[in-house]
Amino acid sequence: MDLTYTPEEEEFRARLREWLGETLPTLPPKPSPDDWPGRRAYDLGWQRRLYDAGYADVHWDASPTMRLIFLEETEKAGAPYVGAGFVGLLHAGPTIAAEGTAEQRARWLPPILRGEEVWCQGFSEPDAGSDLAALRTRARRDGDDYVVSGSKIWTSHAEVADWCELLVRTDPAAPKHRGISWLAMPMDAPGITVRPLRTLAGSAEFAEVFLDDVRVPVGNRVGDENDGWRVTMVTLSFERGTAFVGEVVACRRVLRELAGEARKNGRWDDPVLRRRLGRLNAEFRALWRLTQWNVSEAMGVPPAERSRDRGRTGGVPGVGGSVFKLRYSHARQELYDAAADVLGPESLDLDRPWVLERLSSLSYTIAAGTSQIQRNIVAERILGLPKGR
Repeated sequence: MDLTYTPEEEEFRARLREWLGETLPTLPPKPSPDDWPGRRAYDLGWQRRLYDAGYADVHWDASPTMRLIFLEETEKAGAPYVGAGFVGLLHAGPTIAAEGTAEQRARWLPPILRGEEVWCQGFSEPDAGSDLAALRTRARRDGDDYVVSGSKIWTSHAEVADWCELLVRTDPAAPKHRGISWLAMPMDAPGITVRPLRTLAGSAEFAEVFLDDVRVPVGNRVGDENDGWRVTMVTLSFERGTAFVGEVVACRRVLRELAGEARKNGRWDDPVLRRRLGRLNAEFRALWRLTQWNVSEAMGVPPAERSRDRGRTGGVPGVGGSVFKLRYSHARQELYDAAADVLGPESLDLDRPWVLERLSSLSYTIAAGTSQIQRNIVAERILGLPKGR
């Protein structure tokens, strides 16, 4: 396993670093966290700059190593996060690139890359969260359309989205994993109601979505009818594999800042705290190496294996992403618990750095598949243990 970078990759890093240094000072001020139309415009504007500079397609049309370098350098430079473009760039876009037809790729990928359209994720339901395959949202075939009824919850960026990657049940008589289809639903279709949800941290990036006989063209189905669970596994492999990579870099930066704050306020004299920060430093260094290992493994798959069986390809992360996601989500929570130790009583002040991040970190062991689900995946698909009954 080779974790070193090639001259071509290092040249890409240097060119990207130079472009970031020239571009970031020219960005407009960030909008208020509650101004979602403003945040949408800001995030899409940043994506357009990436597109014009030739960096827009790194999330699915570059090698995994190039994606890794891109995420590392943009986070180190303090570049804007993908924000409202999260689902399109890191979930739906890569899935369509891997599983869509030529016509679907031509229709949906360029607007995502150019910063023209936002996607949301319609997977979870009130009674189908961790057990996603238990979803009940029904899609009935009617000529060239599906007629969709049901509801979704925790739908990321639904209030500003143009499209929704939607999981529906197209065959209620089939075993629950085999009667699901993956649809691209236009969010301006009649019959859609969006109700924003406010999180513990006060943000509203999620929403409930209610669907009342919404018509979605059959041509918007990605993959075969009733093969949506396999397509969903492709989506989730991206969500758990590379979507959090930039956040590992951010956590390493936060850790350095915490050490600096502890030295200033006297908390550095506590050997228990120093030991805790040292262990977290080792934890995030190990997570970064695990990311490189996953990328190296993906790059090593022979071309002959890169077929319609997307379980192992050079573009789709493998089950190692579940190992990463499982450990990262807990490490992030431990990091911000350590931040509370450093801040002391000021950890209750919502205006202090790291306090809101601590609240949002509580969701990471649930988001993108609960830790319990990740442990099951690791046990069954990596360790070869039998499935529970």
